[in-house]
Amino acid sequence: MKRELPPSDVMDVRVTSPAKTAGGLAAVRASMKHAQREMGLVRSTSTLLLVNQTRGFDCPGCAWPEADEHRASIEFCENGAKAIASEATTKRVTPEFFAKWSLDELAAKSDEWLNAQGRITHPMRLRPGAAHYEPIAWSEAFALVARELHALASPDEAIFYTSGRTSNEAAFLYQLFVRQYGTNNLPDCSNMCHESSGAAMGDALGVGKSTVTLDDFAEADAIFIFGQNPGTNHPRMLSTLEEAAKRGCAIVSINPLSETGARRFAHPQHPVDMLKGGTALATLELRVRVNGDVALLQGIIKEMLEEEARRPGTVLDREFIREHTHGFEAMKAASLTREWADLEEVSGITRDEMKKAAAVAMKSERTIACWAMGLTQHKNGVANIQEVVNFLLLRGNIGRPGAGACPVRGHSNVQGDRTMGIWEKMDDAFLDRLGHACDFEPPRRHGLDTVDSIRAMEAGRAKVFFAMGGNFLSATPDTSKTAQALSQCTLTVHVSTKLHRGHLVTGVEGLILPCLGRTEIDAREEKDVEMRDAEPRHEFVTVENSMSVVSMSRGQLPPASPELLSEVQIVCGLARATLRSATRVPWEALANRYDLVRDLIAEVVPGFEDFNARVKKPGGFHLPSAARERVFHTDVARAKFTVHALPRHALLPGQLMMMTIRSHDQYNTTVYGLDDRYRGISGGRRVILLHAEDIAAQGLEDGALVDVTSHFRGEERVAAGFRVVAYDIPRRCAATYFPEANVLVPLDSVADGSNTPTSKSIVITVARATISAA
Repeated sequence: MKRELPPSDVMDVRVTSPAKTAGGLAAVRASMKHAQREMGLVRSTSTLLLVNQTRGFDCPGCAWPEADEHRASIEFCENGAKAIASEATTKRVTPEFFAKWSLDELAAKSDEWLNAQGRITHPMRLRPGAAHYEPIAWSEAFALVARELHALASPDEAIFYTSGRTSNEAAFLYQLFVRQYGTNNLPDCSNMCHESSGAAMGDALGVGKSTVTLDDFAEADAIFIFGQNPGTNHPRMLSTLEEAAKRGCAIVSINPLSETGARRFAHPQHPVDMLKGGTALATLELRVRVNGDVALLQGIIKEMLEEEARRPGTVLDREFIREHTHGFEAMKAASLTREWADLEEVSGITRDEMKKAAAVAMKSERTIACWAMGLTQHKNGVANIQEVVNFLLLRGNIGRPGAGACPVRGHSNVQGDRTMGIWEKMDDAFLDRLGHACDFEPPRRHGLDTVDSIRAMEAGRAKVFFAMGGNFLSATPDTSKTAQALSQCTLTVHVSTKLHRGHLVTGVEGLILPCLGRTEIDAREEKDVEMRDAEPRHEFVTVENSMSVVSMSRGQLPPASPELLSEVQIVCGLARATLRSATRVPWEALANRYDLVRDLIAEVVPGFEDFNARVKKPGGFHLPSAARERVFHTDVARAKFTVHALPRHALLPGQLMMMTIRSHDQYNTTVYGLDDRYRGISGGRRVILLHAEDIAAQGLEDGALVDVTSHFRGEERVAAGFRVVAYDIPRRCAATYFPEANVLVPLDSVADGSNTPTSKSIVITVARATISAA
């Protein structure tokens, strides 16, 4: 049994009624509170007005797109403002800070406290056995990494992780360096979130990305939102949903929790609407049980097929099915044999509710299906997505204006990273082009994803860990096991902007390499200009959003420290130190001229032809999507219907199905505060949401302090000291915040076909805490 220690602090959790409306004045107040606290009034105003503007920088938060043209003067949301304020803070973590605080002292602090200390100003080194980080010169840091990489028995003993905040330019150079070094060990944050989407859509549609654009939302008759909380995770999506609702588009929200952001939205830039209480969004809410989505979708599909049998030719798009799909008859036969009682039991949704959802779909001529982690992070995550595809294919809702599949990405450039080659399984066509353009033979053996990387470090098969951004320790499952794996490395390296828990669990040696943020000026001197007072050249980078739009991002703030390097410079410096004469890539030139990087990308990545010119146009450019043209690059050259067994969740008496969720005061693993305003929870994060009847059945009461135990293949993991919060959640379901509950997610509990951790379906029990918080 693996047990987590109880929290050292006494939580003061306060619970009120959930908010009735998302956005509004409360969002404005929260945005300005965070911004002014971190940046001050003047800096806040000037900085926020540049967010997501064509002359400014892309928000480092979510990947929801902006309009190609006619952008509003304010193009940020509350959580975007928090992300910007966190990065552009005036607080600094200096060498003196690290001299004052030991690792043990920092480890006792909360994630919120660590983030609140400010921007890291200098590269830092943790020597073997040392209790404090100390400064290190950049050249020495690069030499240290190169020395450790050369000491490995094989390049496959190194792991190169990437977070979704990395730019296209840095990501492309990073994977190029890693492959020239000799490995495909390129795990990334996609492995833990939308890998199930890519695997499912790639097999069924021949593309792993969204098949819709932002313009399609203006034409949709119905929008189905599965396993997603847009109010907290993608707040700018609310304005898109608001516009759709106002013109009569039906919105169906399918989620275990009834989220404020799916019910009603008051646009902060529309005072009249705020005075009226905002706009109602979801016309139908289905409170599905945790991991009951396959059953629900099969029920909706069964209802549509039965209605087609009653009224032939009125429900299905038979021409589309005949001309563009494969496997319909097998899917139909399987669907019609399913029992309604089974579908109701597993989903927690009545047949009448399924019938209402099916009626919305059958009335709609143009339907979009959106989803996020609520569908992907299950053992049957791939099946969840492919059932969504089945649902869309029935009425030809792929490759039609106003219709399609929309996996909503979290990080601002997580999709761009994959496009640039950040994947352990890139196809031979990409590797052929990369090798030809850069004059080397890329390795062909598939590398390790995130879960397999942890296993390799734990077993001693991987000894150097390098992270390009992110907080790997807190983002991954099975926190204790991940920490143990990292500590067995000879060297761990983090390219970071701010302090996080991952810096406190290192290998024999540890490095922190501080980089420029998205908001900051990335300047170069014009060496070929003879004028003494010549202006420096300001570089820009590019990103790709959830809907395959590639656009510019140019920082506007002075760097937090003159010691900071850009991610591009860090990769190039590392490549020069490691590869030396073994490469013909002009790394020094690429470090100083990002247009040269984009020229190289244009040679290698399809869709980026004439990259430098196209991306400078306002709004950037759209990457092509074959599925939007009803061209399906699958193994049968058609879109595929698929058949999936009904998942059975055999919970024993007293067991619950737990999902991890994000609070409104965090972005991924970054915690800004302790309040979850929309859910009415404040003052603490170690909480577990349970149905009132489940609380009583456990012999507990609302507010009780409990230990939470997860159960998997005979193993138990314990997270101690969680407050029980009675909440409107389906029976025998539970919800907890990550990263606090990640310790409960077993490393070996992964999705079939994608190896994604099953963070949304963990079998748990709760018991009154053995250690009092008093």
